[in-house]
Amino acid sequence: MTRSVSTYVALGDSFTCGTNPERDGRWPDGVAISLGPDVRYANFAKVGATSRHVEEEQLDPGLALRPDLVSLICGANDVLESVRPDPDAFGERLGRMFGRVEAVVPDAAIVTATYPDLSRFVDLRERTAARVRRGMSAFNEACREVATRHDALVLEWAEHPASDEPEYRASDGFHPSPEGHRRAAAEVVRTLEQRLAISTRRAEEAA
Repeated sequence: MTRSVSTYVALGDSFTCGTNPERDGRWPDGVAISLGPDVRYANFAKVGATSRHVEEEQLDPGLALRPDLVSLICGANDVLESVRPDPDAFGERLGRMFGRVEAVVPDAAIVTATYPDLSRFVDLRERTAARVRRGMSAFNEACREVATRHDALVLEWAEHPASDEPEYRASDGFHPSPEGHRRAAAEVVRTLEQRLAISTRRAEEAA
């Protein structure tokens, strides 16, 4: 049995908000379009947002819209901005946020994602690159564990084969390019259809 979405809210950092959304687009925009013309959509993500920023600044405005689909992807900046990234604290915060979603909109579908090894895309000193590599691995594992407890869908972007393809990264070599956003949107929509039985325009057109 398929389920429909009336309101989609996107929360997170620059991977969700885009670095130049008016020019390049962003993957949640493509997801919203695929969900249908009557779907209400709001993207509260901010460049540079940490998990703390998402919890304190984005979560409540997003939940005020009573969404039935929430994408909540964060953690990269927690690692990049700290000399001692704390995966346990991140896991606790992510769990609180998922719990808030469940309390306010119990029937909402929650989508999150792991990150690729960001040290591959940023010019870092050897010791810093090793710290970022370890941090991203630990944060990804924390994300998976919390998502399992809260029945959230995890998009496995950590080892995505396209992450090393230059055409899917912007000129900074780090963020998604327009093509990267389009590719991500298509994959998210396909996953929503297959894993959550969410009805989309793509599925309707293929029927």
